[in-house]
Amino acid sequence: MNEVIDNAREIISGYKGRKLRIMEVCGTHTHEIFRLGIRSLLPEDIDLISGPGCPVCVTPVGFIDEAIYLALEKNCVICTFGDLIKVPGTKSSLAGARTEGADIRPVYSPDDAVELARENPDMQVVFLAVGFETTTPSACLAVKKAAKLGLDNFSILTANKTMPNAYAKLKNSADAFLYPGHVNAITGNAVCQDLKNQGVSGVVAGFTASELMTAIAVIVEKSKTGQPFFVNCYPRVVKEEGNPAAQKLMDQVMEPTDTEWRGLGIIEKSGMKLRESYSDYDARIKFSVPDIKGKPNPACRCGEVLQGHCKPTDCPMFGKACNPLHPVGACMVSDEGACAAYYHYGPSINIE
Repeated sequence: MNEVIDNAREIISGYKGRKLRIMEVCGTHTHEIFRLGIRSLLPEDIDLISGPGCPVCVTPVGFIDEAIYLALEKNCVICTFGDLIKVPGTKSSLAGARTEGADIRPVYSPDDAVELARENPDMQVVFLAVGFETTTPSACLAVKKAAKLGLDNFSILTANKTMPNAYAKLKNSADAFLYPGHVNAITGNAVCQDLKNQGVSGVVAGFTASELMTAIAVIVEKSKTGQPFFVNCYPRVVKEEGNPAAQKLMDQVMEPTDTEWRGLGIIEKSGMKLRESYSDYDARIKFSVPDIKGKPNPACRCGEVLQGHCKPTDCPMFGKACNPLHPVGACMVSDEGACAAYYHYGPSINIE
């Protein structure tokens, strides 16, 4: 194992040439790269930048506003993963709505929300379905379970997203992507091969020191050819076909739709919504949610961070007005957020 890391380190440290911009899309990659000290090993000609791989971070402000509307105007019980509770909406967060009387409950899985609805038929329970291909299957299973149980008091508010079109949108933001291994474990590698044909380069990376160092070293070597490339550097987990059962489940319950990404705008066919056959469980339809346009804080630079246009430390609020206890932007809230990673692992900062 040490030999693998040593070989990769030699390749990486020996790189000299044009600036090589590598985007670590996955928030877990961002945090692990910091935690393992990999950034400190990179020569000045290699720049690691963070991208839109944190599902909480890319969820737009309007989604938070919709959830608050359901909680306060429709008296729904909102079930969500904990990170989302502190993400600011236009005027407030879910935590703020709770102080106004909203019933906001953190859960560990969508199934917890289904069980809450089953045990409390007088409640209207809405689960906030946020995530990429790794977590979307669990939301689909929850909807199928609710349908099987005949529950009429359970629904989901979808913000599920898929990565391929986001990569294409960010094509010119980086020279190569570190693709998240857990996403490719579901999707397989065909989408990355298609991206290669579009001129988008990248490698699938795991999460250990040796896997991350190997992936970066492969990018360094392949970039020297000047040609688009794709390599699966996580073959012990990521198979060519991915997870067919999970793919089939998502296709049965959901279908692609255009959706908004924080900082990236509307990306065609990059979201997932419930199919018509499951529309009874679509909270937007069930409660006639109006078209709500969220307004992000103009001082927050999360959108630019998610596009790789700036680093968290470039934001004048970073570590000062915006910190984990009082986040202004979603990237500081989430455990996978780039701003949170820079705050916890980055250079020391003067907190005022």
